[in-house]
Amino acid sequence: MSRSLDQVFAALSDPTRRHILAMLLEDDMAVTDVAEPFEMSLAAISKHLNVLTSAGLISQEKRGRVKWCKLEPDALREASVWMQGFGQFEPVNLDAFERFLAAELPSAAEEGS
Repeated sequence: MSRSLDQVFAALSDPTRRHILAMLLEDDMAVTDVAEPFEMSLAAISKHLNVLTSAGLISQEKRGRVKWCKLEPDALREASVWMQGFGQFEPVNLDAFERFLAAELPSAAEEGS
């Protein structure tokens, strides 16, 4: 596996980061809005966002005084192609991915508290 693919799977291994991705499926969000539902410091959320950014799953952009996060679903494409090599996986369907992430939210919320 390539280093970037390793980063994608490592980033997806954490329930907090999966919850953040589910939130960003709806729309771009300010970092402070991303942090709101979690019972952790803004610094801890920033570390999660940096992991997601390094993996290419999100991008961060400063607009004025506010830092915004945006989902970058293309990073999932390489992981999808890799999994398809096993013949058991379909290409990443963002609707299905959204349902998967939504199903993960209850466990992510429990672990965050």
